[in-house]
Amino acid sequence: MKAVIQRVSESSVTINNEIVAQIQKGLLVLVGIEDTDNQEDIVWLTSKIANLRIFADEKDVMNLSLKDIDGDMVVVSQFTLHALTKKGNRPSYIKASRPEIAIPLYESFVKQMEIELGKNIQTGQFGADMKVSLVNDGPVTIIIDTKNKE
Repeated sequence: MKAVIQRVSESSVTINNEIVAQIQKGLLVLVGIEDTDNQEDIVWLTSKIANLRIFADEKDVMNLSLKDIDGDMVVVSQFTLHALTKKGNRPSYIKASRPEIAIPLYESFVKQMEIELGKNIQTGQFGADMKVSLVNDGPVTIIIDTKNKE
């Protein structure tokens, strides 16, 4: 499971010209799922993201987590995070899970994240053509892969 975490001052997801998710200060998390991902990956990743100390404290040092600031979150499924680009110019998405595997894991990820944060989070729609808007604050962008937990 791969995640791109972006600290944002605002973010939104629009589908068919309708805003389906919108937050102010918090995180936009893009999640890519592959067949080997499981509940253990979800628990580890959601805890890691919820507790990442990437928000400024009173001394303007990145020392606070999303939990600490009671920030909001938008989670968007993004299979292209598993793009293979070694051969040719057309990315291959063979490592990305098909919907029958990915959807239950994505839904489990969202539920586990809500447990971690103790609040509802907003999401895009799995498989939809989404327009994701954000103002990256910092900028701060972090990539985490559960296959590399070092």
